[in-house]
Amino acid sequence: MARKKKPLPILEQITITDFAAEGKSLARVNDMVVFVPWAVPGDIVDLQVRRKKHSFMEAEVIRYHQYSKVRTQPFCQHFGICGGCKWQQLPYEEQLKMKQQQVFDQLTRIGKIALPEFRPILGSVKTQEYRNKLDFGCANKRWLTSEQLKDETLVKDTPAIGFHITGAFDKILPIEKCWLMDDLHNHIRNTVRDYAIEHSLSFFDLRQQVGFLRDVIIRNSNSGEWMVIVQFHYDETGGEQEAEGLLQHLADKFPQITSLLYLDNQKCNDTIGDQDIKVFKGKDYIIETMEDLKFKVGPKSFYQTNTEQAYHLYSVAREFAGLTGNEFVYDLYTGTGTIANFVAKKARQVIGIEYVPEAIEDAKVNSQLNGIENTLFYAGDMKDILTDDFIRAHGQPDVIITDPPRAGMHPDVIKTILNAAPKRIVYVSCNPATQARDLQALDCDYQVAEVQPVDMFPHTPHVENVVLLTQKH
Repeated sequence: MARKKKPLPILEQITITDFAAEGKSLARVNDMVVFVPWAVPGDIVDLQVRRKKHSFMEAEVIRYHQYSKVRTQPFCQHFGICGGCKWQQLPYEEQLKMKQQQVFDQLTRIGKIALPEFRPILGSVKTQEYRNKLDFGCANKRWLTSEQLKDETLVKDTPAIGFHITGAFDKILPIEKCWLMDDLHNHIRNTVRDYAIEHSLSFFDLRQQVGFLRDVIIRNSNSGEWMVIVQFHYDETGGEQEAEGLLQHLADKFPQITSLLYLDNQKCNDTIGDQDIKVFKGKDYIIETMEDLKFKVGPKSFYQTNTEQAYHLYSVAREFAGLTGNEFVYDLYTGTGTIANFVAKKARQVIGIEYVPEAIEDAKVNSQLNGIENTLFYAGDMKDILTDDFIRAHGQPDVIITDPPRAGMHPDVIKTILNAAPKRIVYVSCNPATQARDLQALDCDYQVAEVQPVDMFPHTPHVENVVLLTQKH
């Protein structure tokens, strides 16, 4: 017979003491660290342990005895279920303190290098409606909380449009109102849902790979344009007429949509990078502006999702680059060339390198759109493109700006950067932990001269960080 597992304990009258990674808080019980979601330092709680290991436990709050003095009332009805905004219960000023501390801790504990005094974090201009893009999944069966499952009056198997539940790839939490984007997006999303239900359009079942309505992406821009991408999954009998009916309804009801796009995705996942996207109404792009520049953003384009804060992020990077007009700049992981084009007028030449070929084409278009003639762009894996031979062929950089993905830079890329020996390196990171690791690898020849945290995502634990490195010799 299998041995019965011991029931996991309930911990009573526990004081939450600090914040941990991934937006969780922590407490200490008998020299054991306990990670707790949704709590705030200063809360006194009872905890139900859900997972127990040798050195730590994971638990959830089952009762609050006393609320922390720094706690605030979350403004979203979906808080605590939707995994997007983990810090709405924390005043924004406190969020900024935590993010500043997070950058400091990771650069000191992981990097273990000499650091200057950090600049105060740049808080987001907006703390609500700050995003320019949201992606909503569709499901034939909505996610239900444990309390909802107990409600016998609730109809269980109803379709939903909303966000994926953390840790449950096929579960969708129905969203009535999200505060992270201009409210028009809520009306568009709910209209798609209501039309689909009224006209008996089926919603996608990710496990069974059946169902018609699959995904909705909504983007807007600071030029006032809106893009909506509806992702369908046609069956063997078709689906074109049903798709046209929904799209026409959106076009009629929302004249603000300047780019109404759609696709039939027959893959097992919802990514659209390799899909044929068609225009139902308007253009296949929207325009973002930054200073006197225009950026063409297509359905597959990457653009920072907090437009106003992106300007401050890139302004810091440009300041750290210290450009006078004579410098030769390499922009690594250039994406659609936003940073490259943003700094180009203050540089002699900028070379941008990016893995995604479509992004590089966007970067070239954005240079042409703005009459910028001193940029060159190359597509390919960074470690394969950026080599000593490439630098000998194109010229030694005075400044390297690098903005890698969360995983940071490949060791081969770091080695090539060291061999290139630029006077300055500007490292923009969305993950200070991997940034710290890379700074340690660069420490042999470079010292950290400036550190500027930037908050791009209020109410989440995510933080961007910009570091200036200068040569030691």
